[in-house]
Amino acid sequence: MNRRAWMIVAAVLIVVVGLVVRNQIKVYSNRASRAAEQRARETKGVSVAQSLFEALQPVALANCELVRFGEAHDGGYLMCANLLADVQSGYSYGIAGYDKWGCDMSTTLQVRVHQYDCFDTTQPACPGGDTVFHAECIADRTKVENGREFDTFLNQFARNGDAGKRLVMKIDVEGAEWDAFLHAPEEVLDQLEQIAVEFHWAHDEKYLQVVERLKKHFHVAHLHVNNFSCIDHLAPFTGWAYEVLFVHKRVGVQDPSGAAGGIHPLDAPNNPDAPDCQMAPL
Repeated sequence: MNRRAWMIVAAVLIVVVGLVVRNQIKVYSNRASRAAEQRARETKGVSVAQSLFEALQPVALANCELVRFGEAHDGGYLMCANLLADVQSGYSYGIAGYDKWGCDMSTTLQVRVHQYDCFDTTQPACPGGDTVFHAECIADRTKVENGREFDTFLNQFARNGDAGKRLVMKIDVEGAEWDAFLHAPEEVLDQLEQIAVEFHWAHDEKYLQVVERLKKHFHVAHLHVNNFSCIDHLAPFTGWAYEVLFVHKRVGVQDPSGAAGGIHPLDAPNNPDAPDCQMAPL
């Protein structure tokens, strides 16, 4: 092989080696970038969860008498019973074939309670109460998915003749609560005297945005972890589902000197056969 041929081969080898090295550098750089992005997401997730945990810490209310409504375990919620006198109608979202909370509200307050569920359309019985079941779910907009109907708080309240009325609500809808509350008009939030909501998961900035929005209207009066959801890697949360009682600021009076948080005597594990995992208050 003459000199010129060797020079051509050497040039080709240099180009090939250069391309390989450049490709390896690019691969390494992409991996490093992805790793940095993942670390940033994880750090941000921890920060969001911590901020959400702090935002959900209950305050002491000077005029709230907590009473349990609903089932003895899963499906039971603590409400400020003495602050429900002005309630004119009730809404119970996420029924799954039973709704003692809705029935208790109806019979105790002598109001109609509207029950919503489009996944389990079994209508619960409520002897002596006034409950109306709707085979529909809650969402941030009107839609039909897989044959199931969804609508907004605003539309459902209006359709039931409850626009402008004072309402009480329980909602456990497996994560749909976030968008429903995020997009609810201010006038809808102002109708609600109390909300017992089971939130799901904790590491999305949207969740913090929802809670901060609700806290402009409501006090956080109680926090309870659903022990069906106990988990180890959501710190500072001890479970991925947690029940929060919101009390509107027009009826709840904050006691700045009173202690809040912790387990209430009327709290009960959602699953009585499993270990509990309540969160220690700050």
